[in-house]
Amino acid sequence: MVTTAPLIGAGPKPRARRAIDQLRSTVELATDPHRALPNLYRRFGPVCTLGVGSTRNVFLLGAEANRFVLGHSELFRWREAFDALVVVDGETALIVSDGADHQRRRRLVQPAFTRRQIDGYARTMRATADAAIDKWRPGQRVDLYQEFRRVIRRATIQVLFGPRLAHDEPELGRLLQHALAVVERPPPWQRLQRLGTPAWRRATSARAAVADRVLAEVEQRRRAATWASAADPDRSDVLSLLVGSRDDAGSGLTDREITDQVISLIAAGYETTSAAMAWAVRALLTDRSVWRQARASLDRAVGWRYLDGVVSETLRLYPPAVVSVRSVAEPFSFAGVEVPAGSQLIYSPYVTHRLPELWPDPLRFEPTRWDPDRAEARKPGPHEYLPFGGGPHRCLGAAFATTELTVLLERLLQRVSSRLEPSDAGPVGLAAMRPRSGPFARILAVS
Repeated sequence: MVTTAPLIGAGPKPRARRAIDQLRSTVELATDPHRALPNLYRRFGPVCTLGVGSTRNVFLLGAEANRFVLGHSELFRWREAFDALVVVDGETALIVSDGADHQRRRRLVQPAFTRRQIDGYARTMRATADAAIDKWRPGQRVDLYQEFRRVIRRATIQVLFGPRLAHDEPELGRLLQHALAVVERPPPWQRLQRLGTPAWRRATSARAAVADRVLAEVEQRRRAATWASAADPDRSDVLSLLVGSRDDAGSGLTDREITDQVISLIAAGYETTSAAMAWAVRALLTDRSVWRQARASLDRAVGWRYLDGVVSETLRLYPPAVVSVRSVAEPFSFAGVEVPAGSQLIYSPYVTHRLPELWPDPLRFEPTRWDPDRAEARKPGPHEYLPFGGGPHRCLGAAFATTELTVLLERLLQRVSSRLEPSDAGPVGLAAMRPRSGPFARILAVS
């Protein structure tokens, strides 16, 4: 059994006080999880256990907890932890794969996300953003979250499928939203839905319709072998690369594996990236000095830019995945607390990214904290800054997502003058945290 020494400040509380704090924390998590999670760390330190039986959750919080979780993947399973995502992503998606299956699938998917491939995808992202901005008019009030959500979904689907299928984006998005709607609900509701509620039936039916559409395209490409033709303009999209991918033994992904990877990439890609885009745009429009510095930084061709800091700072303060979960496969001890097999473990990038011992003035949106030329600059460790997770399951689409955010913000800064309008900026969602509404902007000029 893996063990660690107790951490300083992690000593036990009197039993009665601890019970009161646990009850208070349980209520807070149900009503206001974004406030409750930092409170857990303040009240209990790096380890906290809430609930009993099948509802028992063990929270490992803070940088050292992240280091432990990400460094001991052999102690955990993903399949049970992310079972709720199967209705969207499928049984063979990377996020629900463990062990050798995960390693094999990851090796076969990874070539679609090299830097060279992503640089090619950026052209599609830029063109899709411009097509949306072209429709905006001075005086118009725009919901920038919804606008860029559509842009991101269309760009993601075009990059995955190629331009031939991009016109199906509205229908594919509508279908996937039925499946995403059941995933966004709290775990008790997710379990009840599986008894056959109308929402669950809509989700499974919608997902099956998307899978049929993807599979039809896979079969068409296999028949025509277009992925092997240098003359084919779609040959470098993700679907073509997945169809043609082979391991050292000459084995490729099955049709089901390809379908699951494509659907999970669409769902995760546009859901989380559009959430991050909403926060980034809100930050730019809230503080005009941030907008001006980001706009001026576009003229810098090489090296660090202020806009790079805007993206990094957005992902620090507003990581789309507020928490991540693991199913404990082997018992272990952390900070003097025994964690039995079968527990559900939760760690939180959101909590870590807001700790004052790691980030001076942690709640301030300050892009220059990422400038490597600052005298006090410090590159955070992978256990201190983890908007895309870490370890062997780190999100393959991390560079894709940051590139997309950067490209879309560039086009907004270069082409649009606008002002922020009132909306509710309270956070909602744990898997893809976004503002409760908006941000809304009044368009002043479009170039």
